[in-house]
Amino acid sequence: MAITFYKYQGTGNDFVLIDNRDLHFNKKNTDLVKQLCDRKFGIGADGLILLEHDDSTQFKMVYYNADGRESSMCGNGGRCIVHFARFLGLVEEKASFMAIDGLHEAVLSGDLVSLKMTDVPELITKEDSVFLDTGSPHHVTLVNNLGGYDVFSEGRRIRNEVYGKEGANVNFVEPSGTDAFSVRTYERGVEGETLSCGTGVTAVAIAMHELGNASQEVTIHTPGGLLKVAFEKNNGHYQNIWLTGPAKQVFKGSWS
Repeated sequence: MAITFYKYQGTGNDFVLIDNRDLHFNKKNTDLVKQLCDRKFGIGADGLILLEHDDSTQFKMVYYNADGRESSMCGNGGRCIVHFARFLGLVEEKASFMAIDGLHEAVLSGDLVSLKMTDVPELITKEDSVFLDTGSPHHVTLVNNLGGYDVFSEGRRIRNEVYGKEGANVNFVEPSGTDAFSVRTYERGVEGETLSCGTGVTAVAIAMHELGNASQEVTIHTPGGLLKVAFEKNNGHYQNIWLTGPAKQVFKGSWS
């Protein structure tokens, strides 16, 4: 059976999106997901996203990492699926959908998508890093000379040695101006550096605020483009968190 798919990218974080409202896609076939995401023998993507029916919202997002396994929330993927839902005629300027970490809201303006992220009730501050969960687990650490930093080797080491089998995404950060930071991210599941990570830049913005290095509106420069994060802090909890950036459909295809 041929599978119609759409290729999307959000600041270089790329995904295969499939309209699975009729449940034609075999979600148990992790090998197929892995093959579709393979950059040599498949379509090529950081992850695969299924858009499905949801009884309480406009749609449901089901996300798989490039390794074929269903995973935690993906911020850039969430922005891309909202853009896709508008393309399918399911939403217009506003959207609400269900993901693995709960309810999300979004606002669209052209190719710019603002996605409301889940609240962050706590952060763990260590000697040289901050750990927090923004829908996915993230390690955030400040470094010098980010452009020349060995993100792959050091990211892989921290992901495995510090966080074990389940792992965590690892974000390396360098200030680039007032309330502005440059970020490179090693993502678990992809097991390598991606051009951008939505939950990662959200984690970085909140971590930098927690450390006293930023206000409540932060600009993040990733290798794939620019993202903005805004939030509030109430009684020690980070709430009303919005991730904003571009999302674009790249092409449509058929896999058989």
